[in-house]
Amino acid sequence: MDQMTRAKSLGFSAERLARIDRFLQEKYVGPGKLPCAHFVLARQGQVAHQTILGQQDPERGTPLAEDTVYRIYSMTKPIACVALMSLVEEGLIALDDPVAKHIPQWKDLGVFSAGVTPAFMVTPPARPMQVVDLLRHTSGLTYGFQNRSNVDAAYRKLKVEAMHGEHDLEAMIQMLAKLPLEFSPGEAWNYSVSTDVVGYLVQKIAGKPLSQVLSERIFEPLKMVDTGFFVREDQRSRFAACYNAKPGGARELQDDPATSPYLKPPKLESGGGGLVSTTADYLRFTTMLVNGGELEGVRILAPKTVKLMASNHLPGDKDLTELSRSLFSESTNAGVGFGLGFAVVFDPPKTLIPCSKGEFYWGGAASTAFWVDPLEEVTAVFMTQLLPSSTYPIRRELRTLAYAALEETNG
Repeated sequence: MDQMTRAKSLGFSAERLARIDRFLQEKYVGPGKLPCAHFVLARQGQVAHQTILGQQDPERGTPLAEDTVYRIYSMTKPIACVALMSLVEEGLIALDDPVAKHIPQWKDLGVFSAGVTPAFMVTPPARPMQVVDLLRHTSGLTYGFQNRSNVDAAYRKLKVEAMHGEHDLEAMIQMLAKLPLEFSPGEAWNYSVSTDVVGYLVQKIAGKPLSQVLSERIFEPLKMVDTGFFVREDQRSRFAACYNAKPGGARELQDDPATSPYLKPPKLESGGGGLVSTTADYLRFTTMLVNGGELEGVRILAPKTVKLMASNHLPGDKDLTELSRSLFSESTNAGVGFGLGFAVVFDPPKTLIPCSKGEFYWGGAASTAFWVDPLEEVTAVFMTQLLPSSTYPIRRELRTLAYAALEETNG
């Protein structure tokens, strides 16, 4: 079955899907704004459309390939959260557990009131941090790159989230034990190292390194053969170059694949941003999610667990515009809440783009993205390598283009 016939059989217009290729080439890859673009759109587990444009390594003239390996940064987060939810399913940890039950050195964490590191003044939190706060980013933790407060300045000074630094997850937890929270848990949404802490909990509860737990519980069962915390020797020829965006649409090399720190195992296995993967591997992960936790006869999570993850967990059923301290993506977030590891659409008209209620998504710092639409049985993965992700509104544009091609809908 050719691509045009398959697209039609899956309810898409092949002519309209062809717009995606033209759009990506003419607006982004051709002018050099993006080094490459790999987009896969699937429905009911079958690929409806695939775009492969540009170069994997422009410095050496290596063309993009179907099996190119990318840094996926925060697209690591849903994977770490799925691992934790598999432990929840086994009764080994609960979403309403106080985090201090599993990290005793955190039992006296206070909330910032004044001062700078190391002389912070703190007040007691209104309630203890719970495991659910880590999954939905309402923990009071932060990221050093936020550049907003004295607390994230302390994160930067200590290099808390340095993925290729000198400390491991255990040391990261000890650092955080000495720093205040930005706010009392549950009072706001703030993008943070929370998912690195999720990874630590996975590692501690399973009694194995995070990389081993992810391999055993997710990568091996789903046959995600190219996903891990470093680029193996046999993957090096497929590893993409990563770029920083410069003013006026230019770019500069940020990480050379020939000399990258990703070529060796990191000390800090970051559940928040440390993985490399391929488009095909990540599509297997998203297909498992759109199927309600199962792929090709292998069950990772129960359908009810996936539905729980893909529900809005923000207090008061608020959206990100109402609760967020740190929105930095290129898209607006009206009508969008946050579940257990990703953003969730709960009021589609407010988003001002075509989407479905219950659709969930996230992206990575190098402009990668995915979305899962259970209603339409659609999932999509986009890979490129350009920092930061807020440079271009490509994620919104791709969703608009994809749904403009969907002719047979389920609702």
